[in-house]
Amino acid sequence: MRPRPISALVVANIKRQTRDRVGLFFMVVMPFVTIMFVGLAMGGADDKIPVAVVAQDSDPTARAVLEQLEKSPSLEVRRADSADEVRTDVRRGTVAAGLVMTPGSTEFDLVLTQTSGSGMAARSEIDVAIGKVSAVQEATRAAEKAGATPQLAEQYVAEAQAEGGAVAVRNSGGDDGTPSGFAYTAPANLLLFTFINSMAVAAALVESRRIGMVRRTLAGPVSKGVVLLGEGLSRLLVAAAQAVMIIIVSSLMFGVSWGDPLGVGIIVGLFCLVATGAAMLVGALVNNPQQAPAIGPPLGIVLGMLGGCLWPKEVAGEVLATVGYAFPHAWAMDGLLALTRPGTGIGAVWQEAAVLAGMAALSLGVAVVVFRRRALQAA
Repeated sequence: MRPRPISALVVANIKRQTRDRVGLFFMVVMPFVTIMFVGLAMGGADDKIPVAVVAQDSDPTARAVLEQLEKSPSLEVRRADSADEVRTDVRRGTVAAGLVMTPGSTEFDLVLTQTSGSGMAARSEIDVAIGKVSAVQEATRAAEKAGATPQLAEQYVAEAQAEGGAVAVRNSGGDDGTPSGFAYTAPANLLLFTFINSMAVAAALVESRRIGMVRRTLAGPVSKGVVLLGEGLSRLLVAAAQAVMIIIVSSLMFGVSWGDPLGVGIIVGLFCLVATGAAMLVGALVNNPQQAPAIGPPLGIVLGMLGGCLWPKEVAGEVLATVGYAFPHAWAMDGLLALTRPGTGIGAVWQEAAVLAGMAALSLGVAVVVFRRRALQAA
């Protein structure tokens, strides 16, 4: 197979793509604008989720809950003066959630937006803090009923807590927690924009067919396999360039740690192959250059929603989260998020890589068959 015709096709396609200013905006600028604003809304670079709390220091229960919340490494606790202030801050998005503790009451008001991933994460931390305080109070009351004085009951509970602190739970393969802030939005938008822009540039393939570029190429001493490889390599380079640019810029601008380079390279590379196959398939099926941008990006957004690229899959519910695993975004997202955890390598994401490899083979295989029948035979 001759390298010169292939490189000529690749160069011609890349030049045509760089002349599309709207396309360049969505490839070069839009991903980082999205990462910045959504990342800030989810907690920013420090991954701490802001929560507003109304509490009176004179109330022992409220004070104990507040102390537990301030100990959480995932929360940034902000004191508020009133319930109205908390609701306003949650509505504006300046905090992910709010907790209003009325003095003397054992029922607290939790304020959050149900569709917010950071709000749901904050609720989990708040539930843990309240649970710890409630457990201490229940243990203290039980000791007093058994005949201990309040002071002695408090001492017994403190001793029990100290002994319980020696017990640790080690995660042996489960989820260590979903990252937030830029650590979440950078991988999410890498997958989202790599797929969307790959589907959008399928319009260039349709345009090549419309203006007869494919037909003129085949008129020369060039085989159909060379044309197929050149067109596929062009789409793969666009997808890879989009992904590499997001990885580099997000690391420099937002301090995102992507994890094991080999693991990230394999997951991202396989996803780019899936996106390439999808772009080739759309480019072969549609007959008008305007149809590709009308079909590809909406499809990419829907798959991104199902795969957790727009919000954590937990927010979408169990049914939609399960449906998402029928598509590559969910598997790639799981793999990239797993690799952000310290000490995680390619061995921890072999299942995601295997599924993506199968999807890439299927996507490219179908695209090759359809492209040969519709684009090459018609030429």
